[in-house]
Parts: sequence; C-alpha cells; structure tokens
Amino acid sequence: MAPISLGYSPCPNDTYIFYGLVHNKIEGAPQFTEVLEDIETLNTMATNNQLDMTKISFHALGHLRDRYCLLHSGGALGRGCGPLVISREPLAPEDLAHKKIAIPGKLTTAALLLQLFDHNIQNLVVLPFHEIMSATQSGDVDAGLIIHESRFTYPDYGLHKVIDLGEWWESATGHPIPLGGILARRDLGSEIIQKIDQSLRASVEFAHSNPNAVKNYIRQHAQEMDENVMQQHIDLYVNDYTLDYSTDGEAAITDLYHRAEVANIIPPSDLPIFMS
Repeated sequence: MAPISLGYSPCPNDTYIFYGLVHNKIEGAPQFTEVLEDIETLNTMATNNQLDMTKISFHALGHLRDRYCLLHSGGALGRGCGPLVISREPLAPEDLAHKKIAIPGKLTTAALLLQLFDHNIQNLVVLPFHEIMSATQSGDVDAGLIIHESRFTYPDYGLHKVIDLGEWWESATGHPIPLGGILARRDLGSEIIQKIDQSLRASVEFAHSNPNAVKNYIRQHAQEMDENVMQQHIDLYVNDYTLDYSTDGEAAITDLYHRAEVANIIPPSDLPIFMS
C-alpha cells in the first residue's frame, strides 16, 4: 500500500496529535507522508482532491461531504476556544455589517460563524491569519477575525474585542464549538478508513501518555511562539473531544451543518458524515 498523504498545520495542537503517526510510534499503522500547511491551504488542497487525509475546517468539510468522511479522533471542538472579532477602535457587534473585516480564509469555520452571526457582513478580505492583527492595528481593515494563538496576544497590539463568536455560538446553541476535524477520502474504502481512524486515536493517546516526547517536534514548528502561549494553545484545543467527539460533539457538528444549509452557505448532503 502506498503511503497515505496526510495534511496538517504546524500549530501546536496538530503537531501534538500527529507526532505518533508520522514518527512511526503506532504499531500496525499505515505509512504516512506528511504535508504541513496552514489551514486555508489544507482546505484548498482537499477541495482539489490533493490529500488522502487532512486536518480541515468544519466549514470546508461542509462543501466536501460527497468525497470525504470525518474521522472520530483528532478534532478541535470545545468551549471557550472560538474565534474573536477584534478592532483598532471600540466597535459594537451590530456595527460589523458596515465594516471591512479581515478573515483567515473563506472556508475557515471562523468565517462560517461570522456569516451565521450576521449574514449582512459582506466586506471581507482574506489575509494569512498571522497578518490580521497587524492589518487591523494599522487601519488597513476596520476589524479582524482572529484564530489560534492570536486570541491570547491581541491585547499586546492595543486591539479591542468586538465579539467572541465562540461565546455567541455556545449561547445560541448550547453546543461546543466545532472548529476543525480530520477527514479521509471516501474512496480509500471502509477497511482502510477504519485502520486510519484507529491509528489516529492511538496517536492522540501516545501524545497524552508521552508529552515530553512530542515537545521538541511541537517547538520545531512553532519557532517564534512563546513557550507559555504554545502550552495554552495545546490546553485550549486538545481536550476530551480530541480523542472522540462523543454524542455531544456529533450533535454540535450536525447543528452547525444544519444552520449552514438553511443559510445556503453549504450544499445539502444525505451521506453519513462518518464511514466507520
């Protein structure tokens, strides 16, 4: 069997999760060829059918359910971990419909949550996520939609929080926030997908049991990140849902897709989201 192409980001939660898989720590696991890119690049690569297995935004998967299925482990779901809208000058959330807003990608779940919050928000500019705070600070845009470790560091830029879209989602639905998941191509077949799914869970368990073993790999890909911020990132995005979505997590994903379908943001699908 040829190696499985595996895409994930250099963010600490991803390198934590995939260390075991790509360093041959999981007995009986298939061979993987890793592709490290930012989440929006991975979304695009999956859209173009370039990866067998990848981390992806739940928003992007909503457009790809005919070709890809979701795996049970490795996802980023949680509470208190949603994207924030920030601005240089204080703004009210209802003002955002008339503002120019930088987003980290059209297919990010952050962008989907922003559209679900207010469908009148239309003036969106895509920037790499690490440039959004600088663009907001300089006045190139009126506001920015930030993800990842930016939620810990935006006060250092003198920026103001307009709305926490994670808090909004939790208040509106009662569900945890579905941000990103791991998917596999449906045409790999159920037997291989089940093996990948089991190996992925084992990789998460390996990291939980061997946190010191994975630290250097995480640090290698988070070169400029402060050690405390790196650990905050892992603590925020790696949780019980990372091992298994459970009924609670699956209900959150189902609700997200229902709302996005009703809003005509993603196409409807009758296929089950999981294959194994």
